[in-house]
Order: sequence, then C-alpha cells, then structure tokens
Amino acid sequence: MNHNHVNTAFEILLEEIELVVNSLNEQGATAFKAGNYDGARHAIEEATRLADFRDKVKALQKEWASLAAKRPQSEVTTRRPGKGRLPRGLRTPEDAFRRPILEALVELGGTAPIGKVLDLVGEKMKAVLTKYDLEPLPSDPKSIRWRNTAQWCRNTLVREGLMKSDSPHGIWEISDSGRQRLRNESPVA
Repeated sequence: MNHNHVNTAFEILLEEIELVVNSLNEQGATAFKAGNYDGARHAIEEATRLADFRDKVKALQKEWASLAAKRPQSEVTTRRPGKGRLPRGLRTPEDAFRRPILEALVELGGTAPIGKVLDLVGEKMKAVLTKYDLEPLPSDPKSIRWRNTAQWCRNTLVREGLMKSDSPHGIWEISDSGRQRLRNESPVA
C-alpha cells in the first residue's frame, strides 16, 4: 500500500472543499451587495459547515500520517508503480505554510497586511512551490492557488491560537503562543 497515494487523496479532497467554500464566499458577497441578506446568511452558514467539515478531514489526514509513520518503512513505497507524473490536484500541503507564515509575521514586526505577509511567504517558499501552486484557482482566476492555501493555513493557525483572531480586517498578527511555538520548533531543513 502506498501511503503517499492516500495523502495525495486527502490533499485533493481538501482542495475541492476549499473551492466549494470559496464559491460560497463569492455567492454570499454577491448576495450581500445585492441586499439579499437571507441569501448571504445562507451562504455563510453553508460555508461555515463546510469549513468545519474541512477541519475534520484535516484531522483524519493527521491521523493517517500518524498511522503511516508507525508502519515499517519497507512497506511504504515512494514511487507510483507504472505511473509517471502524479495526477493534477497536487499542491504544496497547507502544513508547509505554517512556519513561513509565522516567520514572516515576526520579520514584519508581528503584524502586517495580508499582501505583505503573503509576498514574504512566497519568497520564503519559492524553492518549494510547484508549477501547480503558481496556477490560478479555477473558481477565481485572480487568486493564485498557493496564496489561497496559505490563507487556509492562516485560518488553522488562528483556530490553534498561534495567530490572533481579533486583528483588524486584512491584517494578520502573530500571537504570543505563535512566537513561542516558533522558538520551540526547529526549522525544517
């Protein structure tokens, strides 16, 4: 059994959920601008349910990784037998953005506008980002995939208390817990 295939499936599922949530966000914004507050509220409620579901999928992905780590290395294959490239849908995993986001915030003085943070994260991850990461989202050609993934990572960091949830709109801010976590974790080589 190839554990990488299962992780790839989780990443594809997470990306598809994110696309649906992004679409609901757009529908909600459009409804709100049109004065359709019931439609906007419905889109928000649906997006919230899907975001909660996405969190459950992320938890399952972590549980899978834990199970896979306990299996003997000889059972884990690293290459797809008889296949070339991995299927479309692969992207840099959300967890890869955790440290670069926290580092960028510290380097920017602890708080900064989203664009500034993402620009610095992009510089830090230049060697990691794939061609697929650099493509626009099908649902929003103005949004680059890796930037969207980083924003989802930010939501996770806020829920974990590593970033502040009460920052002004458009501003990202690291929490004291986030600074502590960054000091305690060694950088990934």
